[in-house]
Parts: sequence; C-alpha cells; structure tokens
Amino acid sequence: MSLSPLLSVLRTDPAFARLAEGGTSTLDVSGPPGLRPFAIAAVAAARRPVLAITATERESQDLVTSLGSLLPPEQVVDFPAWETLPHERLSPRADTVGRRLAVLRRLSHPDPTDPTTGPISVVVAPVRSVLQPQVVGLGDLEPVVLRVGDTVDFDDVVRALAGIAYSRVDMV
Repeated sequence: MSLSPLLSVLRTDPAFARLAEGGTSTLDVSGPPGLRPFAIAAVAAARRPVLAITATERESQDLVTSLGSLLPPEQVVDFPAWETLPHERLSPRADTVGRRLAVLRRLSHPDPTDPTTGPISVVVAPVRSVLQPQVVGLGDLEPVVLRVGDTVDFDDVVRALAGIAYSRVDMV
C-alpha cells in the first residue's frame, strides 16, 4: 500500500518543511522510531539523496520496507553488510557482494531508462556495512550482461569476466 500522499500533508508542518529544505549536507534528526521513515522520505522527496544508517541489519530491512510505502520502492535500496568479519579470512556471500556492487554501480552510473538500475533516492545501510573497507572505483566496474537470444563472442565474455576478477577454470 502506498502512503506517499502523506508526504504532501507532512510538508504543511513547519518542522517537516524545514527538514526537507535542509540547507546543509548532513542532518542529524532525533525522534521516535515511527518518525524515521517519514523524516527520511521528506528529505528524499526534496530531491536530496539520503544515506540512512541503522544499528542493525534487521533495522535496515525494516526501514527499507517502510520507505517502500512512502517513496517509489525501486529508489530505496539496502546496502548490506558482509556476513564475515575482516579478521576471519572468509569471503562474504556472492549475493551480498553482488548487491553491494549493484548499489555502488547505480550511485555512480544510474540509468534513468530502467527503474531497476536508475537513480537512487535512499541508501539504507547498517553501520557495519558503512565501516567495512571498500576499494575505490567499484561503482565504475562495467557489468557483464548476457540475455537469452543474444549472440556474443565467447572470448569477449571470458575477457570481460577476467577484467572484473573472475578466474577461468576447467571445472566448476
């Protein structure tokens, strides 16, 4: 259910109007947990990108769900934390790495013609995901896209995958 009409009602409140106008690059807003989605949506609706940092992964997922009823759901994304700690010498899950790369790609190179790769209004991230090290330029990696019915040169695909750190092996 879309609750986006509530945002126009909230803009009549002077406090929300000041919040949406902002005037600074960072905002620190305190309020009850139920207010958070509305405050974030008010700032994002004013065409200001928002990085909302939560304490836990669960809070992050809940906030993404709440914001999805106030803003277009495809403009609200979750930036997940790795399931591993840096000292564990384990790799994070492939889907987590992929989701993080997709968010970074959308931030660096949004495609306005496709809602799934278009501009982002709100990135919701648990604090662990923000603290984890990142390599500069990850958002500039060109994804390899293969679609049913396309004809592509096999060697070109192998070179493109090798260019983004895949290794060619005989058996998987």
